[in-house]
Amino acid sequence: FYLTPPQVNSILKANEYSFKVPEFDGKNVSSVLGFDSNQLPANAPIEDRRSAATCLQTRGMLLGVFDGHAGCACAQAVSERLFYYIAVSLLPHETLLEIEDAVESGRALLPILQWHKHPNDYFSKEASKLYFNSLRTYWQELIDLNSGETTDVKEALISAFKRLDNDISLEAQVGDPNSFLNYLVLRVAFSGATACVAHVDGVDLHIANTGDSRAMLGVQEEDGSWSAVNLSYDHNAQNEHEVERVKMEHPKSEEKSLVKQDRLLGLLMPFRAFGDVKFKWSIELQKRVVESGPDQLNDNEYTKFIPPNYHTPPYLTAEPEVIHHKLRPQDKFLVLATDGLWETMHRQDVARIVGEYLTGVHHQQPIAVGGYKVTLGQMHGLLTERRARISSAFEDQNAATHLIRHAVGNNEFGTVDHERLSKMLSLPEELARMYRDDITIIVVQFNSHVIGACQNEE
Repeated sequence: FYLTPPQVNSILKANEYSFKVPEFDGKNVSSVLGFDSNQLPANAPIEDRRSAATCLQTRGMLLGVFDGHAGCACAQAVSERLFYYIAVSLLPHETLLEIEDAVESGRALLPILQWHKHPNDYFSKEASKLYFNSLRTYWQELIDLNSGETTDVKEALISAFKRLDNDISLEAQVGDPNSFLNYLVLRVAFSGATACVAHVDGVDLHIANTGDSRAMLGVQEEDGSWSAVNLSYDHNAQNEHEVERVKMEHPKSEEKSLVKQDRLLGLLMPFRAFGDVKFKWSIELQKRVVESGPDQLNDNEYTKFIPPNYHTPPYLTAEPEVIHHKLRPQDKFLVLATDGLWETMHRQDVARIVGEYLTGVHHQQPIAVGGYKVTLGQMHGLLTERRARISSAFEDQNAATHLIRHAVGNNEFGTVDHERLSKMLSLPEELARMYRDDITIIVVQFNSHVIGACQNEE
């Protein structure tokens, strides 16, 4: 059955969120104008998560997409917790002391993050105390380790990723007397999540990536056309450096079994991820935790099996690869998206579609009919459709929604085909997953004037 255009729109817009940065936030004029984000589920429930927050005690904004596997528990936990770990890693020593002092004496805490959330982006209330205690232990250690040097953003990002992953693992090993919480920490640790996070501060853009979500910069060339610059590398079998890294970390005798059918140990697509303790813990530890864990854990097939050829764990790390980029006035936007988008669209098309959407200017590509025999009537149809498309192209108020519309509805001519879009969105849950993955997108728009001014100052 077909969905009407209003029905299509209501499905596409259900999870959209936009945030505009206030002109002056008291400290600095931001290099970020604002961002649009959206999600389209294929799994039920969706296994992707997204987060965005402004750092209140340091300058900068954090944005991230998280792609869960074997359930959504790990992606949920990482989306709630990672930004706190990053923010704490970036705080100056005095601020850390003030925060610890406030907790000691029971005073109100300095807020660290201002979250920008869609109503569907929830926090798990039950785990908040546990999460807070782990975070506090981390900042206490940072206080003790104080070297008096200012924190390097790259180091802070790496430290935060690794520490959160370590805490996820520890919490699951220690367990919790509250059976609900015990089951929660185990589900978080046994499921997994990739993460692609941006930290923007003035002209400094850092991307920390673990796994196969991606960051891409949209650049406007002098002639007005759009190009894409990759700011992350996928950690999977397609990345030769990544395959080499994994091989270097294990004995030569395992070389043949490490990567099979393009998967880690023949099972896992991403070569870096949070959680996934099946690929990190020793066999003894896995057995001990599963046996002493709640009964629900035993019912989960995923926790029972041991990966084949499992000799020298850990096989998996959450350590991110961090890329630093100095923003230039021609850098107009950043796209962070889970692999659901990149499986369906080339980055060059993503740059053009978002660029044209944000500027409202279409660079008319010559109509390409690549090897098709086209009658004049069909050509007339294509041109009419193109005219209609220009008038309707900006019905979306959100750049991420506009991109999802293209990702799901594009035909071979690169235009959105309503019939195709309707079919793809009306697929029943169990079929949807066969045609596409969850898609989560954040489009960050930069303020070229501020970036130009910052450059001149430097």
